[in-house]
Amino acid sequence: MAQDIALNRDSDSKEDSKSKAKDKTVKTVPLYKLFSFADPLDNLLMFLGTVGAIGNGVSIPLTILMFGNMINAFGGTENSNVVDEVSKVSLKFVYFAVGTFLLSLLQLTCWMVTGERQATRIRGLYLKTILRQDVTFFDKETRTGEVVGRMSGDTVLIQDAMGEKVGQFLQFIATFIGSFAVAFIKGWLLTVVMLSCIPPLALVGAVLGQVISKASSRGQEAYSIAATVAEQTIGSIRTVASFTGEKQAIANYNQSLTKAYKAGVQGPLASGLGFGALYFVFTCSYGLATWFGAKMIIEKGYTGGEVITVIVAVLNGSMSLGQASPSLSAFAAGQAAAFKMFETIKRKPEIDAYDTTGRQLDDIRGDIELREVCFSYPTRPDELIFNGFSLSIPSGTTTALVGESGSGKSTVVGLIERFYDPQAGEVLIDSINLKEFKLKWIRQKIGLVSQEPVLFTCSIKENIAYGKDGATDEEIRAAAELANAAKFIDKLPLGLDTMVGEHGAQLSGGQKQRVAIARAILKDPRILLLDEATSALDAESEKIVQEALDRIMINRTTVIVAHRLSTIRNADSIAVIHQGKIVERGSHAELTKDPNGAYRQLIRLQEIKGSEKNAANDTDKIESIVHSGRQSSQRSSIQSISQRSSGVGSSGCNSFSESHGVPATVGFLEPSGGRPQAPPSTVSSPPEVPLYRLAYLNKPEIPFLLIGTIAAVGSGVILPILALFISKMISIFYEPVDELHKDSKHWALLFVALGVVSFVMPPCRFYLFGIAGGKLIKRIRKMCFEKVVHMEVSWFDEAEHSSGAIGARLSSDAAAVRALVGDALGLLVQNIATAVAGLVIAFDASWQLALIILALAPLLALNGYVQLKVLKGFSADAKKLYEEASQVANDALGSIRTVASFCAEKKVMKSYEEKCEGPIRTGIRRGIISGISYGVSFFMLYAVYACSFYAGARLVQDGKATMLDVFRVFFALNLAAVGISQSGSLVPDSSNSKSAAASVFAILDRKSQIDPSDDSGLTLEEVKGEIEFKHVSFKYPTRPDVQIFRDLCLTIHNGKTVALVGESGSGKSTVISLLQRFYDPDLGNITLDGTEIQRMQVKWLRQQMGLVSQEPVLFNDTIRANIAYGKGGDATEAEIIAAAELANAHNFTCSLQEGYDTIVGERGIQLSGGQKQRVAIARAIVKNPKILLLDEATSALDAESEKVVQDALDCVMVDRTTIVVAHRLSTIKGADLIAVVKNGVIAEKGKHEALLNKGVL
Repeated sequence: MAQDIALNRDSDSKEDSKSKAKDKTVKTVPLYKLFSFADPLDNLLMFLGTVGAIGNGVSIPLTILMFGNMINAFGGTENSNVVDEVSKVSLKFVYFAVGTFLLSLLQLTCWMVTGERQATRIRGLYLKTILRQDVTFFDKETRTGEVVGRMSGDTVLIQDAMGEKVGQFLQFIATFIGSFAVAFIKGWLLTVVMLSCIPPLALVGAVLGQVISKASSRGQEAYSIAATVAEQTIGSIRTVASFTGEKQAIANYNQSLTKAYKAGVQGPLASGLGFGALYFVFTCSYGLATWFGAKMIIEKGYTGGEVITVIVAVLNGSMSLGQASPSLSAFAAGQAAAFKMFETIKRKPEIDAYDTTGRQLDDIRGDIELREVCFSYPTRPDELIFNGFSLSIPSGTTTALVGESGSGKSTVVGLIERFYDPQAGEVLIDSINLKEFKLKWIRQKIGLVSQEPVLFTCSIKENIAYGKDGATDEEIRAAAELANAAKFIDKLPLGLDTMVGEHGAQLSGGQKQRVAIARAILKDPRILLLDEATSALDAESEKIVQEALDRIMINRTTVIVAHRLSTIRNADSIAVIHQGKIVERGSHAELTKDPNGAYRQLIRLQEIKGSEKNAANDTDKIESIVHSGRQSSQRSSIQSISQRSSGVGSSGCNSFSESHGVPATVGFLEPSGGRPQAPPSTVSSPPEVPLYRLAYLNKPEIPFLLIGTIAAVGSGVILPILALFISKMISIFYEPVDELHKDSKHWALLFVALGVVSFVMPPCRFYLFGIAGGKLIKRIRKMCFEKVVHMEVSWFDEAEHSSGAIGARLSSDAAAVRALVGDALGLLVQNIATAVAGLVIAFDASWQLALIILALAPLLALNGYVQLKVLKGFSADAKKLYEEASQVANDALGSIRTVASFCAEKKVMKSYEEKCEGPIRTGIRRGIISGISYGVSFFMLYAVYACSFYAGARLVQDGKATMLDVFRVFFALNLAAVGISQSGSLVPDSSNSKSAAASVFAILDRKSQIDPSDDSGLTLEEVKGEIEFKHVSFKYPTRPDVQIFRDLCLTIHNGKTVALVGESGSGKSTVISLLQRFYDPDLGNITLDGTEIQRMQVKWLRQQMGLVSQEPVLFNDTIRANIAYGKGGDATEAEIIAAAELANAHNFTCSLQEGYDTIVGERGIQLSGGQKQRVAIARAIVKNPKILLLDEATSALDAESEKVVQDALDCVMVDRTTIVVAHRLSTIKGADLIAVVKNGVIAEKGKHEALLNKGVL
């Protein structure tokens, strides 16, 4: 129940946040505000980084200037002097290399380091602020996951916006301004003409970005429909299996996949067209420059070098403007992320743990009084827990609070600890209002031991030390002995230094509780609050823990909250609380005198349960001897309890949420639907998959792949051919005027022709590989989904097969596999073509120079790679580094009450800061290393230029090459290296794809153990409905140490109604699951009309049964479709209406505006509980089943709906074999047989009256 409420709240708040998000635009912080936490050192770093970035940005235009001089040195001088002229310019390149090395080092290192430092500071401040918030803040405004998400995710975005991205932005802007300055100085007229190419370039770039994101989002959107189908199907797999709806689910999924495929193919086509257009404009602008540049040389006396300088400067400047835009989006993301964090950092709580004002006395006596207190939880302001509640507890006495769940016992503890303040009335300690004390001081006087002790992820010693600042080893040791913990600690190999694991998972419940008590003892509190401190323990642990508690309660004011009355007999005073009022008070002896008193009633209730519990405990003891792994079973039983009752340990508002029904006994709880809780699983990675299996899946697309390969080769040779043209363009600028006039027109047209080719090739390549990839994804998803839907139900109980996990695998793994085949293959072919073409052109022009440059080419490729890595940013790695620190935060926030009650905020911060030290050092080191590699990459670039031109000049002087050859070799290899290194960054992570492929094949290769698609097996001509369970033993596969049935026998005659009753977790719903063959029994067998059901065809067997469960699962479709689902979707209108009438659903359906076409919403959310339930009954009726299975079909309904639904059920049950699982005994009075399930067997059976007389019911 607690879980349901929490879940509902989650979903509500998600809905809220969605609607709110629509209402208001995203709030952001001004950019300069991001830097408001910088210290003087950060300011210095930012200043140096800015200087470096601007210097680095300006270096590129200056290089272009020198490049023009270099061309003039080659073209404008006689061959004899060429080496002298060129070596002067080469030397300048070397100086430049050194300068840019230093500047780029400064730029990247300073910005990365300051970003790291400031982000860490923000993280720390955020955690510190969160820790000082009152408990209300955690109940209402935030969840642990959200805070940790902010700390790890949002700070990365903020760091991104104030780290190296700022440096990059400044660098590109400096390049932009510098390039245009150079272009205008060198030749303003040509620059103005060249500017005409910028609008189309910018336009194509912008449209390309838009189109790609639109196409990809359209693809995502189309797939998201398929993903919803998958999520719905897997999330309600029991319903799907029960109604044999697998075929329908697969058909729906395939339909959505086809849509997704169509949308998915548009994406690559759009990208291809965009890239084609970009190449087209780019190449044509060279054509324009060739023609107009020649004109300028003839008419205005420009030199060839100047023309080239202008062309390169304009193209460079416009490109750098484009490169600056990713920084802008990073700034926007950072500003938005900072808003919520900075808001929280500014928030001051009403109950402030860091508040230093307030009274401090020498000591307190420990008198507690609650006077006329009115209180409701902030999350549920309409529900008054206390209205004028008063209670006084004299110092040094022990008072026990008892009462049913939700009566307000734990709330008293929350108020004394001042987790909450009452809305009216006051809480007094020693007659002083609690609000007047200094919060930290008063909390140090109060010790809390709660039902689920919260331990932190550190050693036992550190956990105990939370009780007192600066505790010595002796004190810790003494506290452990007092708490009966020393014995078990000494047995552990590491003793006190044993790590307890997350939430203390390495210790058993009793051990955890004793560590928590030792922690409370170390605090030496005047007031001790025990909130069900022993309720989660088995008998033996309880005895030991109780002894420890008895020892420390002496001479302290003690408040005990208890469910088990046996633990509080010796209390000085017992107060019985009922609905927020004290109805009785006195000692155990006094209260037991009144036979009709509230206390006696509680005792009576517990005695009934006690006898059951003893029986359960006896069998547990036998079990624990059989399973030598007693610890594990004990630990899991603790887990199951903590899943049920989140007491004060988790959130005050949940501690009252299981007020319905008698609290369940200790042991495993079976959540609704009889579904076992999956243990945290350890997922082993599936084995590697050979590539030929993938290729085989892609076999039908071979023609597409072949033509695509040809297009990829075409795309690949464009850059080398462009290099050939550019070098020719340079050489014609130094021809005599009449030749120049003729050649410039000729080459300008050739540039345009190349542009046309480059417009056609990329779209072909993208589109063809897109089709092949898209079909592969579709095929893989379809095959996987078919496989998954037919898996046996127990497969879905494992955590790694939840609907979310499988959905993620279907969506991301399939897409990652595509990367391996479609995109990566195309790029690979293209890169090989580029490399081969570049080499051929270079070696053809001058093999000596080609060899020299080739030796240096790896350095150029490295430069391209480093530049891209810097562009992408390093922030993703930062997330991984801070995982340990996030764990500390996660721990503390998940147990904020424990942190608050032990005033451990400073301690948590200290531990967090320690965990951050490593990552900060790593971050700074990474900043320095990245800076150096960035600097080195620039240094290499200029050094390679200097080297290759000097070598070229030597060859020209010796007559072994011409100027045209030198530039041809230089451009061919340079452009090839750049092309390869840049497209290299587009290659998706292949290691990722390989593991994705492995996970896909792991699903495809697994055989379902109970496969509904398997048509073999018996079917009976006519079903009577005789069911027999013969000596059935069963354990859920996910909980092999908990026996659900031991040798269970049960016969159900045809046409009769049998009701199963028993406490939660006894296995009532399991009977239904076994009958439907969701699971198979471990021993024994189940027969239908004398035939074993395991020999029958699964699908046929399930079609004979109609299931109505406690929380009916409806699909997000019309009422008509939901009812027709019972008959595989092909019921006639008449059948649907007849079923609805029988189920009492026809009238309310007709009263809806859309009638039977009303969409019921996700999981039927648009209908009320009773309406949903009646639609579910109609769905079961349409099937016309021989056997009807009702699993608590009315338990979730209010009285009125229940009556209507019960009437519907009574009509339907006539002449059918019916099995009813029920909690409410009123609903099963009329059953032909009632069977009581207990301890894995049928303990009693008979008619209602007979069992009543025996006193069983």
